[in-house]
Amino acid sequence: MNLHIISLIVKREYLTKVKKKSFLIITFLAPIFFAAMVALPSILMLTTKEKAEHMAVVDESGIVMPFLTSSEAISYTDCTGMDVDNLKTNLSDLDFDVLLTISPLDTVSKTVSAATYSTKPVGVDASENINRKINDAIEAYRVSSYEIMGLEDIMKDVRSNMHMTTYTLGEDGSETLSSSEIYMIVSMLLAMVIYMFIAMFCGMVMTSVIEEKASRVVEVLISSVKATELMFGKIIGVALVAITQFILWIALTGAILGIVGGLFGKDILSSAGMDQTAQMTEMMESMGVDPSMTGMSIPTADFSEPSEMEAILSTVKELPLVTLAISFIIYFVLGYLLYASLFAAIGSAVENEADTQQLQMPVTIPLLIGFLIAFIAFKSPDSPVVFWGSMVPFTSPIVMLARIPYGVPVWQIALSIVLLVGTFALCAWASAKIYKVGILMFGKKSTFKDLWKWLKQD
Repeated sequence: MNLHIISLIVKREYLTKVKKKSFLIITFLAPIFFAAMVALPSILMLTTKEKAEHMAVVDESGIVMPFLTSSEAISYTDCTGMDVDNLKTNLSDLDFDVLLTISPLDTVSKTVSAATYSTKPVGVDASENINRKINDAIEAYRVSSYEIMGLEDIMKDVRSNMHMTTYTLGEDGSETLSSSEIYMIVSMLLAMVIYMFIAMFCGMVMTSVIEEKASRVVEVLISSVKATELMFGKIIGVALVAITQFILWIALTGAILGIVGGLFGKDILSSAGMDQTAQMTEMMESMGVDPSMTGMSIPTADFSEPSEMEAILSTVKELPLVTLAISFIIYFVLGYLLYASLFAAIGSAVENEADTQQLQMPVTIPLLIGFLIAFIAFKSPDSPVVFWGSMVPFTSPIVMLARIPYGVPVWQIALSIVLLVGTFALCAWASAKIYKVGILMFGKKSTFKDLWKWLKQD
């Protein structure tokens, strides 16, 4: 192959792609979308307040109303003794948003039933708040029914809200405060980003091949250059487009987040994140779910223990950022080259995208399997299925990146890269043979049998 000719094809492919309106639109809109995903929930949480609810309460049990203390979100008015039907009919006229009715106390099961009536559905937060307070009232009644002196204080003393602190041991025995949630988030993001990039840019290669074949431009190009030179030039050209777009996305997203941080305060993300964690914990407890069972950290009142933010900052500081960055580049480039060569072969065998479905399936399935295995890596990074997923070349670009934040021996990374390079070389050779024949085939819908026949040709 002539490297000079390939460089000319790369330049042509690169300039053609970056000058397209679609490239410019996606390049500038995607960072806005990414920044919105990060900042918008925090901004809404800090700037949006739920409308205060005015609630009428008819408490026939006599045990719940003392627990219904008004707040900025909900104000309670004791309407016990008033006619319930009249309240329902004239709810708005009486300046109430919701009617809460509590049934008489069932002394056998030591519980009550409750219902709300309103012209508009009650918000989730308000509903959970009411449920929690009613359950507190029932619990207090049941404790007092045992008539044991100081039982309520004993129960409070028995309850535990322990928060486990996690440390990572270094090779020299040093202890580093860590947060498993950060490892999971980093692992998930790396797997999702590389899956998205490989699928998107490899699809771009296939589309480009199909467009040139359908427009018969390829016949002119093949008269001047070899088919394999055209294929590799196109693959490398799109790879440079991908790198350009990726760098611009990082720079623009960082700039937008910097502007948002300047407008709303630098601590907007961290403060909103902590508030969200506390609200989520409260919500789960009100639903009867133990947050610790989900692996979620629960804020503790014991300030002698390291805070959640300290654990997060310590974990981010100890992440192998250089290794992650280098590994991401290596696995993205090799994973892209592997799948791009296969997608280029598929594109050469068809005349329109509608015919690619059957041929594309065996190529996209391993990519999807790798993405699914990456989700197992979040929970068990050293399990057999995850280990082999990080070794098999068709899944390793995604799975290995999901494992690296948890720590992977160097020999495993090296072996994975060697296998990936070898598989790429083999697939590139096979794809080049298919591409050389398929790119000039017209008027026939190709099958796997045709691809095998082209592959065997000298």
